[in-house]
Amino acid sequence: MTEPQDIEATTTALLASMREKLGVRANTLQGARTAAKRLLPRRVFKSYEFLQETEPFLAHPKLARTVDVSELAAATKDVRAYLDGIDLADRRKGWWLSLAGSLAFNLLALCVLVIAVLVWRGIL
Repeated sequence: MTEPQDIEATTTALLASMREKLGVRANTLQGARTAAKRLLPRRVFKSYEFLQETEPFLAHPKLARTVDVSELAAATKDVRAYLDGIDLADRRKGWWLSLAGSLAFNLLALCVLVIAVLVWRGIL
């Protein structure tokens, strides 16, 4: 991963994975920073920040030599491992279950409130 083409291909693949798994719509790592901060855990976000900070250096041939390739590979591996561990079907199912749970709780709270008002008014 020392060649600029390899690094650019890895960055592009990482962005494609972020689009697929997290729904990020940016074209660069810097553009996806805000969404990544909300969606990535702190440990993974620190690796992502390193990738995002080194992206402009990698675009320049002479400055690309100043980037620590082993640290870049470790950061890429860390972010990639997290993104590969995301199960989209499980996230979707969890979202629907969360929605159903909150609706059920609100319905139960409304029933308790209506019964409490009826008892207070002396109808029940």
